[in-house]
Amino acid sequence: MFAIVSIAGQQFKVEEGQEIFVHQQDASEGDNLSFDDVLLLGKEGATTIGSPKVSGASVKTTVLGHQKGDKVLVFKKKRRKGYKVKNGHRQRFTKLKIDSIVG
Repeated sequence: MFAIVSIAGQQFKVEEGQEIFVHQQDASEGDNLSFDDVLLLGKEGATTIGSPKVSGASVKTTVLGHQKGDKVLVFKKKRRKGYKVKNGHRQRFTKLKIDSIVG
């Protein structure tokens, strides 16, 4: 069984037992989260497409921890003007484990 679920504005194809990284969630390690924005649900040959969501379907997850992504450098320069700006950014992620797909 698999599902396409919308989490924090992004769509993920998930299966039970899978671990995914999503944008940081307001939950501590070990908490259980449920996401009801299931857009598509696939079972052994049968597919249910929501319009826009599948009613009664949800994805249950457990928070495994929080991490930071790789550093992305942002460099701005204007030639011949002596203008240079260098910034860095590290995105924060939450690691989720898919426990069950209800639908």
